[in-house]
Amino acid sequence: MERLFDTGEERRQRTSVPPSDAPLPVRIRPRSLEELVGQERLLAEGSPLRIAVETGEPHSAIFYGPPGSGKTTLARIIAEAARGAFEEESAVNAGRAEVRAVIKRADERRQASGQPTIFFLDEIHRFNKAQQDALLPAVEEGLVTLIGATTENPYFEVNSALLSRAQIYELQPLEAADIRRLLDSALSDPERGLADPPEVSDEALELLAGRSDGDARVALSALERAVETARTAGHGVDLDTAEEALQRKALTYDRAGDRHYDYISAWIKSTRASDPDASLYYLAVMLEGGEDPRFIARRMVILASEDIGNADPQALVVANAAAAAVDRVGLPECQLNLAHAATYLALAPKSNASYVGIKRAMAHVREHGAQPPPPYLRDAHYYGARKLGRGVGYTYPHDEPGGVAGQQVIPEGMEEERFYEPTDRGFEEELSRRLEEIRRRLRPS
Repeated sequence: MERLFDTGEERRQRTSVPPSDAPLPVRIRPRSLEELVGQERLLAEGSPLRIAVETGEPHSAIFYGPPGSGKTTLARIIAEAARGAFEEESAVNAGRAEVRAVIKRADERRQASGQPTIFFLDEIHRFNKAQQDALLPAVEEGLVTLIGATTENPYFEVNSALLSRAQIYELQPLEAADIRRLLDSALSDPERGLADPPEVSDEALELLAGRSDGDARVALSALERAVETARTAGHGVDLDTAEEALQRKALTYDRAGDRHYDYISAWIKSTRASDPDASLYYLAVMLEGGEDPRFIARRMVILASEDIGNADPQALVVANAAAAAVDRVGLPECQLNLAHAATYLALAPKSNASYVGIKRAMAHVREHGAQPPPPYLRDAHYYGARKLGRGVGYTYPHDEPGGVAGQQVIPEGMEEERFYEPTDRGFEEELSRRLEEIRRRLRPS
């Protein structure tokens, strides 16, 4: 792991001029804000991050974003502009010993010359709690300015104590136009890019920019492979060569991170919105990303009651059947069962009346406590119950016309409470009519 301790010409040479045999994404890495592409919102004029770069006085920060969005590049631009020493480690290889060594050197540096230290820690989410805790005192005292980079949501992966001492910046995937600019730079800069490249068609460049999932590293690496292939074959880089070099669009999904929650949230909201195409798309992303199908099936069962309910009582039956099929069939065949359920749930009439009803009832209980049921509803199956009046006067509904007895069953004082209000959608339209008639008999005004 390379460590850089000074701020002079040697550091500029080592950070700005990578070896000629370094991979293309390393050689072409932007060296200044002027060369950087994307992230216009974070680096707008007057923004805290831009001011930190322009003044050379960075603050502790966590850069959070997908691969290839510029986290490391931005950290190195900040370090280049900063008036201080720059040290870099990756949490993949470093541990507490390496962190302590960085802190020790930072302390010696400050005592000797007053020089501050910028510590860039890549993949910070890979540090466990103890390793992250080792950074706290140095960051809190200002001994080091920490710049962490992570592809995982820092609110899930970074200690709250460390988060409170750092500003979080979320980087977005690069737009295809941004990546195209990088590809064009690689082809036009013989010193840092590709020397004497063969002709590369616009269609090939558009493919690489559009199918790299916003990841500059993926696009540049694919361009380098495509150029090598074309040179060997003695022709230019056409669409087929670029597609072969790219192979397959990278899928950004992590079962353990925030994308796990983002995509299930998108699936739920799309299904609730009655869009079967969007529902199937987000389902496909989760399945392709390796999501546990049992997790998806559980969410289907919940949605069937939360968002459909009695508007289509069959929805819960379908969702439960899909969940059982997942356990019985397993992958890959259970994808068919999940797709079956997803489309049914998306197209079913929607009602959250049951969900709202139980929330209202529980809120009433929390506020007013559990009111006692009328004595005639209480258990009368034990000796002496009748002497206490338990069960006395109970009217058996099956013996009454229509199977409904006009006997109050809600606790005393709650006659006017209404928890369940069915909609006019699907089967709930019929339930609404029946409920109105029943309430007239149970609670005559």
